[in-house]
Amino acid sequence: MTSALLLDLDGTLVDTEPLNRAAYRTFFRQRGWEEPDLSIFTGRRAEDVFTAMEGPWTGHDPRALAAEVIALLGADAVPPPLPGAATLLAEASRLGVPVAIVTSAGPGWVRRAAVGELAGLGEVEAVITADDVVDGKPDPTGFRLACERLGADPAAAIAVEDSPAGVRAAAGARVGTVVGVTTTHDRERLLEAGADPVVDGLDPVVELLRPDR
Repeated sequence: MTSALLLDLDGTLVDTEPLNRAAYRTFFRQRGWEEPDLSIFTGRRAEDVFTAMEGPWTGHDPRALAAEVIALLGADAVPPPLPGAATLLAEASRLGVPVAIVTSAGPGWVRRAAVGELAGLGEVEAVITADDVVDGKPDPTGFRLACERLGADPAAAIAVEDSPAGVRAAAGARVGTVVGVTTTHDRERLLEAGADPVVDGLDPVVELLRPDR
């Protein structure tokens, strides 16, 4: 039986990529910096990218830069749920599979994303945010911490991620099944990162949860 369902938030449960990319584009334009390939930020904390990678931001305070990007998201921006998100959470609840969200976002964004249409988010037993770890994805600490808090065996858990960084984090935590969902990255990049299987939406994950599969 599945010991836990470990879900990324942005790009997996809610459609935040358009909001995020708009904020990054505005950030780089206002700074007068050349815009990089914005996929380097997908699934990762902005401050980790600013710290680890060379760019026009080198030498600047990464935390301050990340705060600038977050401020540009707008106080009223609420991402819509992705198709199948509420169904997946409801099915996990019905089957008695504990759920954790493991996200690179801060707790404020998690609360905002949970507002409104994402019915079932109240069934989530643990939420691991950027504030809970020293190093963000692809570091596996967030997924390890989620399993610890749920009392779940990682080898019997299912993780769902849309980014290569998230896939690597789940695999590094020895999660038994790491599902890549192609909402923000193509199949090849997710497979290369270690996802197996790779699916085009959340409906197949519902099937993976069922003990008679």
